Amino acid sequence: MDERDVDQVRLVPWAEGDFWLLRRTNSPEMTEHLGGPESEEKLADRHRRYVALSDGCMYRITLTAGGETVGSIGYWEREWRGGKVWETGWGILPEFQGRGLAALAALALVDVVRRTGGHPALHAFPAVDHPASNGVCRKAGFTLLGQVDFEYPKGNWISSNDWYVDLRSNGTAGPAGSGAPAGPTE
Repeated sequence: MDERDVDQVRLVPWAEGDFWLLRRTNSPEMTEHLGGPESEEKLADRHRRYVALSDGCMYRITLTAGGETVGSIGYWEREWRGGKVWETGWGILPEFQGRGLAALAALALVDVVRRTGGHPALHAFPAVDHPASNGVCRKAGFTLLGQVDFEYPKGNWISSNDWYVDLRSNGTAGPAGSGAPAGPTE
């Protein structure tokens, strides 16, 4: 993937009118690796958090040509191994899956987070048995640090991979350098 590819998607900050997208992605198919669909009340709570997110940002992923919404991606602050890092996650609507759009959005997001600063690392924690999301991490230049037990949602423990991008390096995301960082939160 090169810079021209990333230009195929746009990241549009989450807004009050984007609740419909949470409903669309709240299917058994889309939440299989996330503990299953949420209640309407939990979706409304999630939407309020997305709109008011102060440490990070949620986005709708849209196609540059035509502006059609294809999914969502975001980043937020989390405690991880004794320090603060950025975490990311995404979802692509079923009819747009398999086109590399999540990887393009992840590449664009890495550039946004790198410019934002605040923490030296961006992590993604896809379930070990979720080949599509692990593939997104690989294509977007994340480095695999290893397997971890991860709680998501609260009370639901899953076996995840810990993927990492060093935000201290310059330029756009791409195949990661020589491996793991000196420390998980450095």
